[in-house]
Amino acid sequence: MRKLLNRELYRKTLDQFRKTEKAPFIIVLDNVRSQSNVGSIFRTADAFLTEAIYLCGITSTPPHREIQKTALGATESVSWKYFPETSAAIIVLKEKGYKIIAIEQAEGSTALQDLHIENDRRYALVFGHEVNGVDQEILNICDLCVEIPQFGTKHSFNIAISVGIVLWELNKKRPL
Repeated sequence: MRKLLNRELYRKTLDQFRKTEKAPFIIVLDNVRSQSNVGSIFRTADAFLTEAIYLCGITSTPPHREIQKTALGATESVSWKYFPETSAAIIVLKEKGYKIIAIEQAEGSTALQDLHIENDRRYALVFGHEVNGVDQEILNICDLCVEIPQFGTKHSFNIAISVGIVLWELNKKRPL
């Protein structure tokens, strides 16, 4: 076994990335405070060809040194928009026909592995503040709540890890 060199990975150029059909997912960040998390989420969104990221409330926006440090250039490839209020982003997405899914621990939530996605549907995935999660006001206007099963003593994953887990699972479920 030999580790591949970067030139052997045949990654898309920025132009090729922009022209490639994207996965039908928009990530909505509801008041995420850590710029490092935001940068990591950009990088993960790039890896999964995610349609866009909506940055809401106190969530920092590019260009920012801390975001750039973890994004490694993904702020140039992944489309993004800023909304002062998360609810405004949700309203726009609903008007465009997106199904809004909060990723949160809540009564009546669906376990991630049990979530069924429709091939012809687009989804907005709402992730919340690192300590407080998705705001209850936002949860109230979502179509569905999905929970990532956990088995240890901690009650949550880091938000950037959660984004990676959810995108991995949803991309496994959709035809390529």
